[in-house]
Amino acid sequence: MFQTFDAPAAGPNAGQHAQRVKLLRTEIASRDLDAFLVPRADEHQGEYVPRSAERLRFISGFSGSAGMAAIGRRAACLFVDGRYTIQSAAEVDDSVFAIRQVPEQKLSDWLVEMLPARGKIGFDPWLHTLAEIERLTLAVAKRQLTLKAVPTNLIDRVWGKERPPVPVSPVIVQPLNYAGVSAADKLADLQKRLKDENQDAVVLTLPDSICWLFNIRGADVAHNPVTLAFTIVPAKGKAELFIAPEKITPAVAQHLAPIARTHPPKDLMIRLKALKTAGRKVRLDPETAAFAIARALGKASIMRGRDPCIEPKARKSAAEIKGARAAHLRDGAAMVRYLAWLDANAPSGRIDEIEAVRQLEACRRETDALRDISFDTISGSGPNGAIVHYRVTDATTRLLKPGELFLIDSGAQYADGTTDITRTVAIGEPTREMRQRYTAVLKGHIAVSTARFPAGTRGVELDAMARRALWDLGLDYDHGTGHGVGSYLSVHEGPASISKRGMVALEPGMILSNEPGYYKAKAYGIRIENLVLVESAKVPPGGERAMLSFETLTLAPYDRRLIDVDALTADERRWIDTYHARVLAEIIPQITDTATRAWLKVATAAL
Repeated sequence: MFQTFDAPAAGPNAGQHAQRVKLLRTEIASRDLDAFLVPRADEHQGEYVPRSAERLRFISGFSGSAGMAAIGRRAACLFVDGRYTIQSAAEVDDSVFAIRQVPEQKLSDWLVEMLPARGKIGFDPWLHTLAEIERLTLAVAKRQLTLKAVPTNLIDRVWGKERPPVPVSPVIVQPLNYAGVSAADKLADLQKRLKDENQDAVVLTLPDSICWLFNIRGADVAHNPVTLAFTIVPAKGKAELFIAPEKITPAVAQHLAPIARTHPPKDLMIRLKALKTAGRKVRLDPETAAFAIARALGKASIMRGRDPCIEPKARKSAAEIKGARAAHLRDGAAMVRYLAWLDANAPSGRIDEIEAVRQLEACRRETDALRDISFDTISGSGPNGAIVHYRVTDATTRLLKPGELFLIDSGAQYADGTTDITRTVAIGEPTREMRQRYTAVLKGHIAVSTARFPAGTRGVELDAMARRALWDLGLDYDHGTGHGVGSYLSVHEGPASISKRGMVALEPGMILSNEPGYYKAKAYGIRIENLVLVESAKVPPGGERAMLSFETLTLAPYDRRLIDVDALTADERRWIDTYHARVLAEIIPQITDTATRAWLKVATAAL
């Protein structure tokens, strides 16, 4: 299994985290600090981190993928977004940590309120970006609070020898037939950009940017095929890759030799200071590069600019698009086998959330192409489905019961593509309310799927389409509608998103999720997710603008039992029937089992 189900070592009331906070406060006081910040981050500022960097979880118990804790001498607070309000309340001891939701409530406001005037806030300069520290410095200045970088992470002092080791998984080469563009050509394009913008070099820190640039992959972070490294690319000459030497196999060394020199990570600071001394102009992304890197370069050397790999990485090559289609066809067949099994077995009331996850992974393993899952499967039965990023454990698992909804959000990592799909399934007979709200979510999902929009449209301008039917019922959801997806890389990829914060224009070749939802606390959750590819669209007769649209990549049926056909427009019914006909035509040749073929024909029958 790629996923484990171990319960946390201690629950929120077990006292373990209270004791850890007490020890941390001793460290805070010994350094004449008034508070210490604990982000969910590592030195590379990627969304996902290795076990050795799970400092926020260690100190608070919170296991979500985004959050920040501020721990003062007498008070502590955990800040999470709307995806994690239910989860954080279940995992965190509220007698130790207050829990606040962002962006409605801000870290800076809490610090100003809780800390004494002229107080000092400690932080690890490797775990916060330059832009983050600059914004926070300004926000707390009104109370004359100051931020102080500490040389040793105070959480690590408390964690001690129990802290997991830093990962050193071997690197592999991503073949050209999957990447579509050679690493040499990618580097040449990057160096041309540096020259055009009068920059001497760029420092890259994001693991997926580095892996994309060099056409390499790794296994340092669970379910993310990335290696942890840093890179300096000069405007002329070979790139420098700062990576643990034990990760480099002979095949990888041969692949890298023409394009890069490799150094151990400890040499990075030496090279940064050398660039500063030489007066080089170095491009640095203040939103993704650690404050420690900026400090080593010095203000005079830094030329601010977005990580130059982010946009081209998001615009998939022809080979990556071909791979994505193949991956989704393969994954769709696995999902159909799984959904047929679920339909046959779940009504018995004997299948629990963990068994449901095991069976789905088994279906994907049958493809003989599965490299990993793309994230821990969200397997939420009944009220657990209302926890947006629920992670099932031995302590939380519950049976799939008749009369309830089951939400299964999962994905796979194949060498030719990354998948992410959510289906909500009725176990037995759904209620009228369940059908009403599922159909409202489905209407929003269809609205995005069928959208035609002018080139230059941003995700924020599409986000409301997914919410309109829910808004008509006085309902909404507290997460984005869609995120970017990598090509055998991170399942969450920038820069584009379909969300209230999606300020980047969508471009052909980008792959995003389309996943509106609805969550009724302590009752059930609904989410419907496909991945879509941005493509050029035909301009209608008389049209004056270049247009874009989406190609749906995901191939798996929706639960027809949950669809209120009378609430759909004729166009919406036609879209569902057309999509289901496509699923049947493309998936049934991949299915050999007679019972599954019969199930698929019923599941995709016209409304």
